[in-house]
Amino acid sequence: MEKAIIAPYSEVRPSRVKLRQHPLLRAALAFSLLVACGYASLFTAYTASRGADTRVKVPINAHEIIQKCAHLNDIPGPPPNFGSRKESDRYIPGTKPTWIKNATIWTGNIDGLEVILEGDLFLDKGIIKAVGKVPARILNAYDHDYLSVIDANGSWVSPGIVDLHSHLGDYSSPKLRGSDDTNSGKGLVQPWLRSLDSLNTHDDAYQLSIAGGVTTSVILPGSANAIGGQAFVIKLRPTEERSPSSMLLEPPFTFNGSGIEEVQPPRWRQLKQACGENPSRFYSGTRMDTIWAYRQGYEEARKLKVKQDAYCEKAATKQWDGLGDFPEDLRWEALVDVLRGKVKIQNHCYEAVDLDGIVRLTNEFKFPIAAFHHAHETYLVPELLKKAYGHTPAVALFATNARYKRESYRGSEFAPRILTDNGIQVVMKSDHPVLNSRFLMYEAQQAHYFGLASNLALASVTSTPAQIMGQDHRIGYIRKGFDADVVIWDSHPLAVGATPKQVFIDGIAQLKKPFAFPKSDVLQRAPETPNFDEETKAALEYDGLPPLEPKESISDVVIFQNFDSLFLDMGNGVEQIFTAENYVGESQIAVVQNGKLACIGTTDVCITSVNVDSRTVDLQGGSLAPGLVSYGSPLGLVHIAGEESTQDGEVFDSLMDKLPTILGGNTAVIRAVDGLQFATRDALLAYRSGVTTGVTAPCSSGLLAGLSTAFNTGAAHKLIEGAVVQDEVALHVSLSLSSSVSVSTQIATLRRLFLGGGAKGELEAQVTKVLEGKIPLVIGVHSADIMASLIQLKSEITKETGSKIQMTFAGASEAHMLAKEIGAAGVGVILSPARSFPFFWDMRRILPGPPLTQHSAVSTLLAHNVTVGVGVNFDESWAVRNTRFDVSWASLEAGGEISKAGAIALASSNLEILLGLASGTVSSNLIATTGGTVLDFESKVVAVASAKRGVVDLF
Repeated sequence: MEKAIIAPYSEVRPSRVKLRQHPLLRAALAFSLLVACGYASLFTAYTASRGADTRVKVPINAHEIIQKCAHLNDIPGPPPNFGSRKESDRYIPGTKPTWIKNATIWTGNIDGLEVILEGDLFLDKGIIKAVGKVPARILNAYDHDYLSVIDANGSWVSPGIVDLHSHLGDYSSPKLRGSDDTNSGKGLVQPWLRSLDSLNTHDDAYQLSIAGGVTTSVILPGSANAIGGQAFVIKLRPTEERSPSSMLLEPPFTFNGSGIEEVQPPRWRQLKQACGENPSRFYSGTRMDTIWAYRQGYEEARKLKVKQDAYCEKAATKQWDGLGDFPEDLRWEALVDVLRGKVKIQNHCYEAVDLDGIVRLTNEFKFPIAAFHHAHETYLVPELLKKAYGHTPAVALFATNARYKRESYRGSEFAPRILTDNGIQVVMKSDHPVLNSRFLMYEAQQAHYFGLASNLALASVTSTPAQIMGQDHRIGYIRKGFDADVVIWDSHPLAVGATPKQVFIDGIAQLKKPFAFPKSDVLQRAPETPNFDEETKAALEYDGLPPLEPKESISDVVIFQNFDSLFLDMGNGVEQIFTAENYVGESQIAVVQNGKLACIGTTDVCITSVNVDSRTVDLQGGSLAPGLVSYGSPLGLVHIAGEESTQDGEVFDSLMDKLPTILGGNTAVIRAVDGLQFATRDALLAYRSGVTTGVTAPCSSGLLAGLSTAFNTGAAHKLIEGAVVQDEVALHVSLSLSSSVSVSTQIATLRRLFLGGGAKGELEAQVTKVLEGKIPLVIGVHSADIMASLIQLKSEITKETGSKIQMTFAGASEAHMLAKEIGAAGVGVILSPARSFPFFWDMRRILPGPPLTQHSAVSTLLAHNVTVGVGVNFDESWAVRNTRFDVSWASLEAGGEISKAGAIALASSNLEILLGLASGTVSSNLIATTGGTVLDFESKVVAVASAKRGVVDLF
């Protein structure tokens, strides 16, 4: 069969002969073209050069090949005219334009230093149309009846929060087996996986995160694998299409039925990598295995890239003969794009050994890292980071979440400051749901508290993550032409308890009926945070493990002066005894002798109790308050949660396990006091933050945990006087929908224990104490349905035995639903965590508080005369140090219904009652702060007075 001969392009000449307009001629021409095209598609065409008859095969898609090769190494970025766009690609027709007037606008510009006072914002068609003052020509172009106008009354306005590290939608809430899609266990290196393919649009956390001001998130695969897959950037607002794909922000390619087609100009791709403990633990391997898996994967990609480049070199010189198809492999195409500089790698990596391995890998295969995540030791090795290929990676951090496994043990709250001092960009991230991304701004607040400059703290959750993910041409700033992602705040964003009053995504208001309480003028400015220069220096000097013990312990007399407020527990709960605002006269002093408060008054009144060798501490307008109490975590039983050899361990499940005979079978009751471990870093950090007493129950995943104990968080060991505050505090049980046995079985077991004589031996003795009211029964429970059954059980016990047992619900995420009934039953509640989140099914019906609901769980329970305390989540000892800010937040959320004294009581005198601590436990400790009360971001704990230990510890 003859092949069509086509002249080279240079020899083709347009015909000068006009075609005759004859139907037969046109038909013949059409038939000829069809035949020619058919032959061209069935056979590769030949070209003939002038002179010698050298024939070369030319692919029919030669032009496409040349174009593909020409753009193969294009670096992603927005189109040249992107800044002049008139509407967003995410604009929803019918969205009303919005004019925000009289706002205090933090724009993110000029390194985060620009603030526009009494400024305006105009949002339309999904973008910001004007910033500062809205020109009259813009306003005149709109029908004012159609215009949404918001008078901000001076409120702070910021760009929408950007979360660089989230598993929202892939690790859905509540956690259910059918929607747990975070990690694949099919291999260490899987760059072909995509988080988009697991994105659940029904995650309960979307609306919660939006309520915290989060507008954009990078949804990463988990960290079980060295290369866990491709990540995607989403906007959190719900869409009319209700699909994962419709939530994407600038997807790097279009999706169709046959594969992927890259968008031109190319857009940034995201890839998740991880090193260190997680891959090693998941695959029972070592760090050596992980790095080798990386090298294998990147070598496959390198070889594919070489083939592609060689192919394109031939195409560019028209060496068509035998060229074949463009070399492609869906498994490795993402890593090839990494090598071409088209991918932002988000790399989970903690320790220096792992950071060094990845830096070497980048230089071996010539690719950059966008950011190291978690990265708890990066502050110790800033110069190492600067050796990474291409550019210095940013670092995405938690503020205070550390010590939960070995590689996080040296994590420091001063890391953000140290890194920025070394010229390294810092991002604060949530790792949602590890931390609830609703409170991502809280991470920035804490980073600021510990020394990160305010402009960089705000940038760390807005403009910096936008830049790191390659989206800083449209999000992360308030600029004309940028996406209309805006948050209006009720206070300065870095003030404790800062809460959005409204959140806009693509110009659409996301809070249908927001609730907001007015905040004080003090909270309308960035906090003037304490000086932590000495502590920051020590973190580096001691390689991440600075001494946390007090600098000095004084058993004689210490005089505290120049304080503006005094809070004491006088036996009826915490009261504010003194405030400088309402006091006229000579300054007050507080005299402490042998750890006990000896005198409060003027110098003339108290001077007789002072000897000449007394120490004076100037609190610089600070405060004195009772020591705080913590409950809920395994504080004092665990050094490193991820290392079994560093902890007391878990007790037997009395319902499922047969206890050893030597323990008396299932009649044994475990005492936490026997497993106490003193001087854990979490306990010492808690002590330095004003939490002086830890109440800890034995660690258990079954029904019966045992007897809790109370200990002094600052003590060096158990044998020191006052180290153990109370050997036995309460009897602890836990009921849950996730138990291995039914809820009805768990309730039946408790009924038999308290009514049917089911308890024997030591267990019977402890049950008797509960029935006699000598110790409380603390029940870990979240479900309102289970709480209702427990309230009925309490009533049964009272009717049959006459006993009025003291019952406390701990956890209690859904307690607000039964607030009236709980109050009537005389049951107390410890909310753990302080701000509820629907982690599991029995925690899903939370009361989120402002701006989503007018009332919070704390305020609702208090309104029904329930004694309420605030605790810490069951596995988060690291969070105990933040107790003072948790109760401060609870007070602010209540809109003035909870006083400062009432807030302190939530973590002191109320817990003393709820847990059965001996009267006076709280009042036996006194904490001293400079710069403000223990509730403020401007204060710093500088001393703790312990009456039981007979000392004042100075920090």
